[in-house]
Amino acid sequence: MTLSSPAHSELIIRKSRFIGCVQPMSDRAGAQAQVAALRALHPGAAHVCWALLAGGHSAAVDDGEPGGTAGRPMLDVLRHQDLESVLATVVRYFGGVKLGAGGLVRAYTGTIAQALLDADKIVLQRMLTLQCAVPYALEGVLRRSIEQAGAHLLQVSHGALVELSFSLPESQGAQFLALANEQSQGHIQWL
Repeated sequence: MTLSSPAHSELIIRKSRFIGCVQPMSDRAGAQAQVAALRALHPGAAHVCWALLAGGHSAAVDDGEPGGTAGRPMLDVLRHQDLESVLATVVRYFGGVKLGAGGLVRAYTGTIAQALLDADKIVLQRMLTLQCAVPYALEGVLRRSIEQAGAHLLQVSHGALVELSFSLPESQGAQFLALANEQSQGHIQWL
């Protein structure tokens, strides 16, 4: 699962303000840029902690909080929710009262968990991109098959043959190929 859009939360715990955000993020460079933007947006914040799960990689940054009290617990929340390609950030304004290690872990995980309650989660699907060439007489048949399969038409070019490029969920690939080959009686050239 991943998120379709950012979701926010805010907690006040013993005078400290925790501003959380979970959002879709595909890579570490994008995450670092987002964290830099948060630092610029909140220059008076004591900490900007974050966790990232993206592309099989993970990151957990405590940003000056005691080791293992912010980034790693936030990362654990993302993993527990079975999320991928998600960045979790928490901006902390220190309120003058120390929370202790357990209090910090609860504050950071609670902020992210609260944001995830409002987050719109969507299923991630591996996509398969197919390219083919067909005679003009079969273009309409193939376009209808693409539409019925819920595939996304990416590109069409007209030359001696009609070349089409489209994507569909990987799990539907074999079934779509068999159906398209049957409907075209073998006249599709797969590129």
